[in-house]
Amino acid sequence: QTILIQNIYRNPQNSAQTADGSHCAVSDVEMQEHYDEFFEEVFTEMEEKYGEVEEMNVCDNLGDHLVGNVYVKFRREEDAEKAVIDLNNRWFNGQPIHAELSPVTDFREACCRQYEMGECTRGGFCNFMHLKPISRELRRELYGRRRKK
Repeated sequence: QTILIQNIYRNPQNSAQTADGSHCAVSDVEMQEHYDEFFEEVFTEMEEKYGEVEEMNVCDNLGDHLVGNVYVKFRREEDAEKAVIDLNNRWFNGQPIHAELSPVTDFREACCRQYEMGECTRGGFCNFMHLKPISRELRRELYGRRRKK
């Protein structure tokens, strides 16, 4: 039921550099707006094209194998299979999309509990998922649609 879209989210705080190589400051408010826009775009497209999304998570880790990974858990396995086939023939932000089926169905087991409590000492290179939260308003809007149906 779950697909992994590898390295698709680009965190502006990790990649914002000026011409002289110094980092640009991106405010927390700008960061959240940028992230919410990305999340809503991907979530909405997944639901409209492939089927109902139960849960979507984005990794905020820095390690190469986790950076920018998006996990989308569909209600039905057929929707996940259809999404993987279709997405591997597409591009996003000027880069080819790499999607695959993932065995992860319970994200609580894969998440870093220390990170959730603000105590992870391994930082962005931790091997457990550091999930980036969306704003409360967007969560209500995206996941609240179901209750209305």
